[in-house]
Amino acid sequence: MARKINAAFMKPMEPSDKLAAIVGSKALPRTEVTKKLWAYIKKNKLQDTKNRRNINADDNLKAVFGGKKTVNMFEMTKLVSKHLK
Repeated sequence: MARKINAAFMKPMEPSDKLAAIVGSKALPRTEVTKKLWAYIKKNKLQDTKNRRNINADDNLKAVFGGKKTVNMFEMTKLVSKHLK
């Protein structure tokens, strides 16, 4: 039996201005937003070296993370979804 794709995940969503600074202003599905976020985190070496689950925010990410300096991966998903409509 083929797995049904969750359409909610694939629905393009508009990023807020703060999030658009990182992922671009085009409407993207959540999966793409997450991919682009991780690419940004890796490119700018923002993953904590001691605890790999934590992300140390630069100014762009801090705006998305509600001013938090460090967030964990699970918290990140929740905070980013607030910037998608």
